[in-house]
Amino acid sequence: MSPAADPARVLAQANGLGPIGRTLEEAGIADGALAASAASVLRFAVAVVAIWFVGRTVVLPLIRRALDRRGLDKHAKNPLLMLSRFGVLFFGIAVAFGFAGFGNFLVSMAGIAAAGALAIGLAMQNVISNFVAGVFIYTDKPFRIGDWIEWDNGDYAGVVEDISLRVTRVRTFDNELLTVPNSALTDNVLKNPVDADKLRLKFVFGIGYDDDIERATEIIVDEAERHPDIMDDPAPSVRLTELGDSDVGLQSRFWIANPSRADFVRTRGEYVTAVKRRFDEEGIDIPYPVRTLEGGFQPKEGRHIGQPAE
Repeated sequence: MSPAADPARVLAQANGLGPIGRTLEEAGIADGALAASAASVLRFAVAVVAIWFVGRTVVLPLIRRALDRRGLDKHAKNPLLMLSRFGVLFFGIAVAFGFAGFGNFLVSMAGIAAAGALAIGLAMQNVISNFVAGVFIYTDKPFRIGDWIEWDNGDYAGVVEDISLRVTRVRTFDNELLTVPNSALTDNVLKNPVDADKLRLKFVFGIGYDDDIERATEIIVDEAERHPDIMDDPAPSVRLTELGDSDVGLQSRFWIANPSRADFVRTRGEYVTAVKRRFDEEGIDIPYPVRTLEGGFQPKEGRHIGQPAE
């Protein structure tokens, strides 16, 4: 009997088993229904593996080269590459559903998207919030890897080491690594002192009421102009800003170029030390707070000061 006239083969073709299902049925491994299910599962697995392999070897390298050509920073490329991996996996699963006969392509994609959205929405609310915040960090670019940032009213500060879709890792100036949820950096005020190419610093020098304000101002400006890391344009300036209980406050304002935390601390320390040395040389006092108590003490009549109380 010819294969075309074989009743079993004709029945298998009628049931839509395909070559895998027919092979399983003819080998006696499974009956018609089980063979069809096994064939669908195998087709699903083969499709997922094949698309994922193509995505990893062809699609993702193309995306990586395209991002490199655009000159994106590392903090921008990492989230985009992660999204691309999820996209390849999602596409592979959706195509595999259609290829395995579990529904057409569009229905498969819609079903997977709906199920995934429901599961993520119920179980990963905080993760979604941080993910969306990570997208905003990528689009708004409030800081980059290597920037010095401060948040929570200056309670936390450090240098950004890594930015991912969920968290940002910041190395503090005490060499502690902080893992910060992205939403904590986008929901509150965040300070980035090094976003521009220069940074203005301020420091208040307190001098005595009897000292020469004009001479002290000249010294403060002169030491700023002498320091190699303090900019000449904008020029340093001094303003009388405080009349304290024991001193007159002269606020110095000066700029440094290409700021970083290390440069900021070193430059300010060297500058303040130089001004203090000049003040000492020229007899300008930096007074400490003094409190004067006035009044008298009148003991009661008939009792000596040294007499114990009854």
